[in-house]
Amino acid sequence: MLKQLKQISYAFAHVLYPRTCFGCGTALLQNEQLICERCLLQMPETGFLDVSDNRIEKIFWGRTEIEQAAAVFRFSKGGIVQKLIHQVKYKKQKELGVFLGEIMGIAMSKSNRWTNFDYIIPVPLHPKKEKIRGYNQSLLLAEGIAKHITGEVLNDNLVRNIFTETQTKKSRLERWKNTSDIFVLNNPKQINQKHILLIDDIITTGSTLEACINALKQYADCRVSVITFAAAD
Repeated sequence: MLKQLKQISYAFAHVLYPRTCFGCGTALLQNEQLICERCLLQMPETGFLDVSDNRIEKIFWGRTEIEQAAAVFRFSKGGIVQKLIHQVKYKKQKELGVFLGEIMGIAMSKSNRWTNFDYIIPVPLHPKKEKIRGYNQSLLLAEGIAKHITGEVLNDNLVRNIFTETQTKKSRLERWKNTSDIFVLNNPKQINQKHILLIDDIITTGSTLEACINALKQYADCRVSVITFAAAD
């Protein structure tokens, strides 16, 4: 009887406030959350989590020192991953951002390579940009990840002190120049001798992440690993 009442209540609420998939827009089933099973299955995984010397790690070779790096999914123009990131970054879907972080965290928890972090640090936005957007999408991902792996989310130590233009249409050299020396640490001692997991939504050339890593290592003796939700093709 109770099960039937719950089903009726769900059906009634679904009519008044329809729940649709952020990927394809179809109605979600009762056991689905934010993204339908079909879209989840269509999200292209990179397979990098358990692979050393993968394509993401090679981005940083000769540029900066990292412990390991990976992206969970592949980003392609017009694909499901782009649609989901767009919803988080530009449509104020904060709940979806945390959910995508949980997907990352669950995948990471199944790998022996992604354990025992001291702090989980999102790539920071400049306060001006964060005020305009209302939140930092990388922090949402970090909060979701932290539900499934060890590590405390640390959001007030690594900061962006210089406002930069969008990176979207810049070349690799322009991206590097646009991000050089723009990050600083408020409390280097806090992360000294710690293993840091650095989080971002997407990696293209790696310039922003490289600048973050260099700032972390310039001010503190720490180890840094990098994980992103997606990697551009």
